[in-house]
This record gives sequence, C-alpha cells and structure tokens, in this order.
Amino acid sequence: MSAAGGTLPPDERRLGAGAAIQDTKSDKIALACIYTALGLFCLAVLYPIVYVLSASVSNTKRVSAGEVWLWPVGFTLDAYRAILDYKSIVSGFGNSVFYAVAGAVVATILTLLAAYPLSRKGLPGKGIIMAAFVFTMMFSGGLIPTYLVVHDLGLLNTRWAMILPTALAVWNVIITRTYFMVTIPEELVEAGKVDGCSDFGFFWRVVLPLSKPIIAVNLLFYAVGSWNSFFNALIYLTNEHLFPLQVILRQILLQTKVDPSQMADTSKLAQMQELQQQLKYSLIVIGMIPPLLVYPFVQKHFVKGAMVGSLKG
Repeated sequence: MSAAGGTLPPDERRLGAGAAIQDTKSDKIALACIYTALGLFCLAVLYPIVYVLSASVSNTKRVSAGEVWLWPVGFTLDAYRAILDYKSIVSGFGNSVFYAVAGAVVATILTLLAAYPLSRKGLPGKGIIMAAFVFTMMFSGGLIPTYLVVHDLGLLNTRWAMILPTALAVWNVIITRTYFMVTIPEELVEAGKVDGCSDFGFFWRVVLPLSKPIIAVNLLFYAVGSWNSFFNALIYLTNEHLFPLQVILRQILLQTKVDPSQMADTSKLAQMQELQQQLKYSLIVIGMIPPLLVYPFVQKHFVKGAMVGSLKG
C-alpha cells in the first residue's frame, strides 16, 4: 500500500523504528547519568553524617589514627557520658525546643498574615508595601541599632529576645504569597463574598485548610533556623538558664579546650586532646538529631509547598 493509503513504505518504517531505538538508548543514557549524579550527591550528603556518627562512638585513638572510615572502631560512649556530666545540657535542650517551636509558630502566623493580603489584587498600595519588604532583604539597620531596639523594648534576657527579632523572613513571605496567588484564585474569593463570608472568615475557613503544605514549609524553615541559631543568644542573653543548646555546646567545647603550655603531663595532655576531638563529633550528633527526626513528618507537605510557592512571583 502507498503512503497515501495510510501505510508508510518499508524504508520509512525502518527509519522510524531506528529513531525510536536511538531515542530509547539516549533516554537510558540520560537516566543513567541522572541517577549517577543523584547517587554521588546523596553519597556526599550521607557520608559526613555517617562518619560523624561513627567517630562519636569510636575509640579516640582509633579516630585520631584515621582508622575510622565508615563504621565505628572500638565502640565507646565516653564522649556522651562526658556531655551528660554537664547539667546545663538538659535545660539548654529544653530551651532550644521552646525557641524552635514557639518561634516557628509565631513566625508562621506573621508570615501568613503578611503574605495573604499581598497575594490579593485589590490591596491598596500593594506595590509599595511589597517594595518595602524587599528593601529589608538588601539593607538592614545593623547590629547595634537592632540591639538598641531590643534593649529599649525590654526584651534583653527574656525568651522573647530569641523569638521576636527574627520573627519574620521576607523570603518566606514571598514564597507564601506566591503559593496563595497560585492556589487561591480570585474567583474563589468572590464566591466567598457572595456567600456573605468576611475577609477574616474566608481566611480562616477556606485559605488555611488549603494551605497545609505552605504552613508545613514555613514551620520547618523557621524551626530549623531557630534551632541552629546561637548568635542572638550570645548578644541578647546573659542568664545561663535561658541559653539554647547551641550555646551550651559551645561552652562545653571551650571548657574542654586544652592549653599545652599549662600541662606538663604529656600523656594526660594527649588524652584530653583526644576527648575534645571526640566531643566535637558527639556534639554535632546531638545538635542534628531533632531536625532529622522532624523532617520525615513534614517532607510530604514540604515538597509540595516549596514547589508551588516558587512557581512564579
């Protein structure tokens, strides 16, 4: 049959089959390259974590000799026992949990309240307000003016000093605003108004139930940022009972730091230096466990919220 009758000539059929095979081979090569790159990336991320965990429970001499590569060598919990001897560890851990949870909740509430109005077309002065937000991303008052503001507000040596100064991230506001623009169309807002729903009622009954992914993203961003933060505590806090875990861990490292000129016993000096080296690994493990435990529970919402919130600005 001819090509006009709907059937391709044999030569063209062979060419089409060859192209399909070639496309299949190129697809397989591309997939192999992608999986290889992803595998190397995962290895680069996972290996340091595994190494630090193994080094924290290995014999200090084996670690110093470079015998620890992947699995623990000479299993010991001496570093963790040394850490638990510091009573302030418990209070520091509790403070960090409080700062992370309370800070994430407060910051997420403020972010939602700032982002939703900016996502609506009818907001008067929307462009000016958004420009003011973006301006703060590029310019800030500096450390001393910020300290003076915190001091004048009476927040020094209070828990609020760890929450309020960093309670809003403009980048999170932009991502959340974009999420609202994509998922909450103007037609839905108009339908709510027709049904007699006020702006706050619409936000509470419609917007929030549809915003679980972006809420999870904000909670995770703010909680991890607060958990890893220690600089604000060094500036605003002098009461040790309010110190977060990161400051406590820093104090432990400073207290176990050895000055060779002050120790005549070389064997004890070597032992102290080995313990300090092992303490670094165990302190890293203690600091990274909570975020690793929390992330799997919000990962499903995190991917969706971050992707949708970054589609367009």
